[in-house]
Amino acid sequence: MTTIAILGLGEAGRLYATGLRDAGAVIRGYDPSLDLAGAGVAQVASVAEAVDGADVVLSLVGAPAAEEVARDALVTAGAQTVFADLNTAAPDVKRRIAAIAGKRRVPMADVAVLAPVPRAGHRTRLLASGDGARRFAERVTPLGVPVEVVAGEAGEAARLKLLRTVFMKGLATLILESVGAARAAGAEDWMRDQLAHELGPGGRDLVERLIDGTYRHAVRREIEVRDALEELAALAVPDDMTRATLAWFERIVAEGGSADS
Repeated sequence: MTTIAILGLGEAGRLYATGLRDAGAVIRGYDPSLDLAGAGVAQVASVAEAVDGADVVLSLVGAPAAEEVARDALVTAGAQTVFADLNTAAPDVKRRIAAIAGKRRVPMADVAVLAPVPRAGHRTRLLASGDGARRFAERVTPLGVPVEVVAGEAGEAARLKLLRTVFMKGLATLILESVGAARAAGAEDWMRDQLAHELGPGGRDLVERLIDGTYRHAVRREIEVRDALEELAALAVPDDMTRATLAWFERIVAEGGSADS
């Protein structure tokens, strides 16, 4: 059986813990601020206890804490362990974590999560790069986790996700602006119908998900859009639309419209 340590048991971590457990993995969860005993998630008292002897370590602690938690975890991880960072962090952060892992001779996978985890749980599509990417895929794919491995060092999956962010977060704020203008004009229902039609099958649900997710996770997504802007600057390409997207997220956060902690 595959033993998986999950560091961070927030919304995504909890869903990975229960989904992978039900798929047959042995789960060791660690989160000093949450008690998920009622959800049937096995928790341990320390990062070291979670990581010791694990086949895979999933870090889902959020970008600001990703590097610090990796340092703590990699002290215990052995060469048989794959350390997978699933946090939405900038490519430079992923590369720094890979460097820490390299010094410990632990394979590291930079893993980009390509959709909101609540929609598909542990079956959410993932993109992975780095020296541990292929081994990560080999260990979690049999458990129902879809992983696309891309060539390149750690940071490449994060970079590709940021390029995707330009579209996905831009689409979300464009929908917000369209619906907001239509509401002011007394035509919100008509506009929602138009958007749903143009987006095709599932369009109505997509509109609702993008609107809800933008407000619910505005703090985290604002950081993600800033990282996307840095990537566009590094590529020396126009960034007008993404700057407008950032303005929307800054406004939402300033108005307190986020459930992010």
